[in-house]
Amino acid sequence: MRRVILPHHISEDPAPAGGVLRDFAGLSMGTSWSVRLVAAPALVTSHLQQGLQQQLDAVVAEMSHWETDSDLGRYNRAPAGSWQALPPAFFDVLSFALDVARASGGACDPCAGTLVNLWGFGPHGRFDQPDFIAPTPGAIAAARADLAAARQHMVLEPAPARRALQPGGIELDLSAVAKGYGVDRLAYYLKSQGIAHFVVEVGGELRGAGVKPDGQPWWVALEQVDPGSDDQLVLALHGLAVATSGDYRRYFERDGVRYAHTIDPRSGMPIANGLASVTVIHAQCMAADAWSTALTVLGRVDGLALAERQGLAARFVERTVDHGHVTYNEYLSTHLRGMLDE
Repeated sequence: MRRVILPHHISEDPAPAGGVLRDFAGLSMGTSWSVRLVAAPALVTSHLQQGLQQQLDAVVAEMSHWETDSDLGRYNRAPAGSWQALPPAFFDVLSFALDVARASGGACDPCAGTLVNLWGFGPHGRFDQPDFIAPTPGAIAAARADLAAARQHMVLEPAPARRALQPGGIELDLSAVAKGYGVDRLAYYLKSQGIAHFVVEVGGELRGAGVKPDGQPWWVALEQVDPGSDDQLVLALHGLAVATSGDYRRYFERDGVRYAHTIDPRSGMPIANGLASVTVIHAQCMAADAWSTALTVLGRVDGLALAERQGLAARFVERTVDHGHVTYNEYLSTHLRGMLDE
């Protein structure tokens, strides 16, 4: 079965007459990126490869928790009680991530890097190293208490200062939002270069604008987590972005227990709520990225309720295991159901 998701608003601007497809690709953020765009036949686009790579390099230089010399890395190492000036983009992304943290009751918190690291999903002490040992309940409780104490004093001072207080013990981790922002940044760059018809992708997260040379939208299939399903859900990526979070991407197993890479900051534990994946469709990929993570942590019931309150187009796929038999059930928010072409 093939189902189609359409945007509520469709631009009537056609692709350039005689437009041709141009492709660009590279590596960033520990993954790959790609761009496909429509250009007028005579348009020079050779400079775009370097320009696109520079956009993502700038995101890494500011917001990567893997790079010790990034602005984020310097904030994490800053002395307690010190104020750290943040680049405008970093400040805006962190502000948005904190807004999502508040709206989700702390289900997706950019300040919870200590918990992510504790479970071996950060840049050091990785879960896939032979000497990794899962944290004890006592270690988790101590880390949560330290985070709660520091979090009360975490302050952002808006423009013109654009600075953040390091109260001591805060380790920022923007992995739930920076990749989506990177997608948006590629889109903004292309528009600044006069390119209005494109699809951009970073690590599986996408944003599209305009149409292909034949006038068709950029069609993408939503990620399928049920290997036995012939159901296909396709999206017209026209003025929209899409991001998916799930427990099937990165995880480790110990004594028959599966530990997903997504950590619930409220409990300090990897999620174990039965959600296989959550997909969010939004005008901004940064928002789709952050909200897909928050809804995944909240679980199907609370996540769907929050999606309804926020007016989010969200798809939840829940996995149920009964005596070794695995079934998958889909739940759609009202806003996403309204986009289905039925």
